[in-house]
Amino acid sequence: MASLSLSGKIEGSSRGSPPGPSPEEDFRIVEQTYEPTTAEEKLDQRNKMKARGTLLMALLNKDQLKFHSYQDVKLLMEAIEKRYGGNKESKKVQRTLLKQQYESIATSSLETLDQTFDRLQKLISQLEVQGEVVQQEDMNLKLMRSLPSEWKTHVLI
Repeated sequence: MASLSLSGKIEGSSRGSPPGPSPEEDFRIVEQTYEPTTAEEKLDQRNKMKARGTLLMALLNKDQLKFHSYQDVKLLMEAIEKRYGGNKESKKVQRTLLKQQYESIATSSLETLDQTFDRLQKLISQLEVQGEVVQQEDMNLKLMRSLPSEWKTHVLI
């Protein structure tokens, strides 16, 4: 019988035998059958994945890793509500912080236009969750004004 200790594998490999399991070890292949899925099941699974992705994209980058491990959409939503829920005062503070971030949004010269737009969209999504309405014209102006000075020659405000 082959030894499964690390030292046995090192000794065996130093004697010229190939690393890995020896021919005497028994491997069992387990065959698992899957029932065919219907179009409705595929659509349901795709919708769940989209919902999970949408929930994760609405979170701040620093918080996405905390919630990334949740595979079930319902559990993810419960965890988000538990984390961000709270009393009226905490929601008011959250809304105020989001408004301040929105008003003071700026772009560094190292950030791409897509990254700036995504950041702005996340902020707007979070504001909408808090009950704030942001006008499309205001969003457009905010995006253009947040661009670095290199873009000023390409954008007319």
